[in-house]
Amino acid sequence: MKIFEEIKQVLGEGNIEKIELEGSEIIVYVKSKEIIINQENYVKEIVNKIKKRVEIRAVKDLLLDEEEAKKKILELVPREANIKEIYFDRDSCIVYILAEKPGLIIGKGAELIRRIKKEIFWSLKIERLPILKSTIMENIRKMFIAESSFRKNFLNEVGKKILKEIKEKRNWIRIIPLGGYGEIGRSCTLLETPKSKILIDCGVNIGNFNEFYPIFNLDEFDYNLIDAIIVSHSHLDHIGAIPLLYEMGYDGPLYMTEPTLHLSTLLWLDFMEVIHKSGLQKFYSIHGIKEAIRRAVTLKYGEVADISSDVKLTFYNAGHILGSAICHLHIGEGLHNIVYAVDQKYGKSLLLDQVNTVFPRLETLIIETTYGAKEDKMPPRKEVEKEFLDIVNKTMERGGICLIPSFSVERAQELMAILYLNNFQHPIYLDGMIWEANEIFSAYPDYMGKTMRKLIKEGKNVFTSDIFKRIGSRQDREKAWEDKPCVIISTSGMLTGGPAIEHLKALCENEKNTLIFVGYQAVGTLGRKIQRGEREILLQENGKQVPFKINMEVFTSNGLSGHSDRRQLLAYIGDINIKPKKIICCHGEFSKTQEFANDVEKIFKIKTFTPINLESVRCI
Repeated sequence: MKIFEEIKQVLGEGNIEKIELEGSEIIVYVKSKEIIINQENYVKEIVNKIKKRVEIRAVKDLLLDEEEAKKKILELVPREANIKEIYFDRDSCIVYILAEKPGLIIGKGAELIRRIKKEIFWSLKIERLPILKSTIMENIRKMFIAESSFRKNFLNEVGKKILKEIKEKRNWIRIIPLGGYGEIGRSCTLLETPKSKILIDCGVNIGNFNEFYPIFNLDEFDYNLIDAIIVSHSHLDHIGAIPLLYEMGYDGPLYMTEPTLHLSTLLWLDFMEVIHKSGLQKFYSIHGIKEAIRRAVTLKYGEVADISSDVKLTFYNAGHILGSAICHLHIGEGLHNIVYAVDQKYGKSLLLDQVNTVFPRLETLIIETTYGAKEDKMPPRKEVEKEFLDIVNKTMERGGICLIPSFSVERAQELMAILYLNNFQHPIYLDGMIWEANEIFSAYPDYMGKTMRKLIKEGKNVFTSDIFKRIGSRQDREKAWEDKPCVIISTSGMLTGGPAIEHLKALCENEKNTLIFVGYQAVGTLGRKIQRGEREILLQENGKQVPFKINMEVFTSNGLSGHSDRRQLLAYIGDINIKPKKIICCHGEFSKTQEFANDVEKIFKIKTFTPINLESVRCI
């Protein structure tokens, strides 16, 4: 292979034991201590030549004995780093160090990590442990250790496919919508390039079981021909059908950020249980979830990775939820560049910085229109927070309970931050998956915004505060109902199931209580019906449909959304450093999508498309 020959020219063939592939990364095992000690210079030279990601590792014979290496690490690393575990993967010549403060292992200007490498010759992988113990993260880590041989072989095969010379199969680049176009839910986009087929997101439609998962029954979609799946973020309308694809037989890579992998696993497991309990036909099993995790490839923001023979992927912060990503796809050698900016926030929140606007190249922009209509204007953030706190405090004053149905990922944590930073003095109960999501959030301060990182540094960590109480059983719920006044934040955010329904049954008929909606309520959901004015609803009770009256106050807090409103979406298009040639609008009710697209064309003079599902758009 030509690339391997160029590596040998730089390092010297006699110094190389073997060259392997780990997905888009080339791993070079060398027998020279001098190369290991000065590997940064060698890597830079190789990358400049071949334009691929490269890592140099020492061969086994150069590695310091495992016990001696462990002693040396503990000797050199400050105790304050709180190293909890050190384990060695001899096949890959990597030592994994799990610590609460990984920055102290890296050291200023990465000096300490360089010194450790020179002393022990092992390649170092440093992982941050969550402050709160996370069963999900621990189980995935254990799976990766147990499956290290499988993953090594799998990533090697992925790497071979990426580097394989493929003649062009098509002379076009096109977008084929399989879900989430002219609607909200089941987001799924098939990208066809001259040499590849890439799937971007693959979700479900929570509010519509008739059009529940993406449209797979078309000639262009064959999971055997999909080169890769990209996940933008871990909401079910973007990830809910991914385990199903693995159960159907897809066996390729799944690209996402690391927080997205852990949060997706949490949501997949919960969704599987919800489907099972609802009595609906089995959608997928634990097998599909495991297969997805085994083949997951995580990328950091700004890290460029080849994901097929003619597509490079780079993730950027989307500002939507923890680990959410804008996907930049560079196709061919400068042939075309697509930015997938679906589910993004062009505005700061307490948790996250706003969405990225700077890209190396851009021709086609795919953008959401969730709040794209003229009336979709959110008030200033401070105003929103004040209004939210006012309604909560009024409920507390009259001795009531605030029930807040919330998405477990991002929205719940944002509410926690607002209440915590405003010195809220009443009990706050968390029900559903929120606590498990908090455990994962606590491991990723680097993915949070500047405001939250600063607070955590100052010792004001919302995720470890004792003002929040966990609900883990029916008895805990009943105690919360008696602990008046209080706030209960519970899943699900659209009242489609989960413990929020139990709270609603117990609290809805008392006029002292308040129901606060803090996120989008999809068409067909119970949340949407109550939000639109229904005051008598039917809920399942002991196997029967029982009527309940909504006497509690109902309030919608507009502006806490993790989505951009109309003004922010327009500002985002205007502020991107490169003016796109085409804009494709999706992820919105069809009327809003059309209205937004018409205005974009008038304002920016850019050709704008509003395809519905199965209506393809040619990029070139």
